[in-house]
Amino acid sequence: MAQTDANAPRTGKLARSAITGLAAARIGMAELGHRTRKRSAQAQAEHEAALGRILFGALGQLRGSALKVSQLLSMHPGLLPDGVRSELARAHHQAPPLNRALVGRVFRQAFGQEPEALFDQFEPTAFAAASLGQVHRAQLAGHGTVAVKVQYPGIAATIASDMQLMRAALRALAHTDMPLPTDAVLDSVMTEIEATLLREVDYLQEAEQLQWFAQHAAQPGVVMTQPILSHTRAQVLTQQFVPGLPLQAWLATQPPQALRDQAGQHLWDWFMHCIFVLGRVHADPHPGNFLFAPDGTVGVLDFGCTRALPSAFRAQVVQAWSALLRAPTDPTRNAQVLQAYQALGLLRKDLTVQAYTTELAPALAEMQAWQIEPFTQPVFDFGTKTPPPITPSQHQRVLGQHLAQIPGEMPAFERMWMGLMHLLTQLGARVHTRAHKALAIQP
Repeated sequence: MAQTDANAPRTGKLARSAITGLAAARIGMAELGHRTRKRSAQAQAEHEAALGRILFGALGQLRGSALKVSQLLSMHPGLLPDGVRSELARAHHQAPPLNRALVGRVFRQAFGQEPEALFDQFEPTAFAAASLGQVHRAQLAGHGTVAVKVQYPGIAATIASDMQLMRAALRALAHTDMPLPTDAVLDSVMTEIEATLLREVDYLQEAEQLQWFAQHAAQPGVVMTQPILSHTRAQVLTQQFVPGLPLQAWLATQPPQALRDQAGQHLWDWFMHCIFVLGRVHADPHPGNFLFAPDGTVGVLDFGCTRALPSAFRAQVVQAWSALLRAPTDPTRNAQVLQAYQALGLLRKDLTVQAYTTELAPALAEMQAWQIEPFTQPVFDFGTKTPPPITPSQHQRVLGQHLAQIPGEMPAFERMWMGLMHLLTQLGARVHTRAHKALAIQP
């Protein structure tokens, strides 16, 4: 039976298929209109944004996991045209409310009781919300204040169908003149996103990750919470409450530069430790998952989206970054970059150094420079960091021609790096980027 609650995602297959079918039709009509107009860079940018709005509108109606897919797709530079990505990124700021009746239903299904019977005190109004669930403050004997994450009803049930619908929507884009990667590349990314979502809606899995990171990833200046297993189920996660302010609220207190530098250094050191020492990373580092204390301590939240990074993957990333930091006049530079990319599986094995140098390197140059910029100085001022560069359509087409696949670890790694850069830029922090002993990247 289709979900009828206004605050929950639509779970009826016919209703959800109709939404994406209409979106595909609108994409087709927009493409026909675009082809009749005079071609220009401005017209192309407006067309990309229009297609992005169509996709976002459909995903916004589907809500739930579809909205999360929109968030994740927006964080993959080079996968979709920038105009489309910027529209999909709006999903980061859209969180559906969940009414009290639905909260009670989730608890009755998980525990057989209302939340008021499980906790000494339970605040019915959530203090934080995201695409898959929302968080309530509660009081629990022996633990004091706790945070209770409640998953929106019907989320898990719609993931498989949502991914099918999203693939259909992306196939509609493929019939436009948008510069898209091959079907195999897009499918590999969508497969990784689906696996990520399935893990993220299992709060018992997230509880395990919370325990693992608290045990292995402890670093000075970084606070991680612990789950309370007695009050945790697959759709309800109870954890210790982490004090602090969201990033923008903390910045509104006008912390001095030294404190912003300190918080930024904590974040940088923690992520570098997780990547290059532990080989496991928090793969959803948007600002809503971090809290900032008055002393510059950073609390890290939401470990539903994590990813293991094998040693071979990390070694090739280091090789690629180290090669990119060589002088452009170094005759071995492009050969080393190509070797690392091919070892990662990103580029075709038959791509020669000459072809990479003449065809692909110019298309990648701006994004490569943006990725490695923090390593160009011993202390990097993220207050000067620019947003990720916009990749022109002709460069996206060249990239699409040479991409072999997207390794399973790469989408999560890219999301992590993009998110970290955004956090540090918002902080305007000055960070010792080469200080971590495990980071073997040399300019």
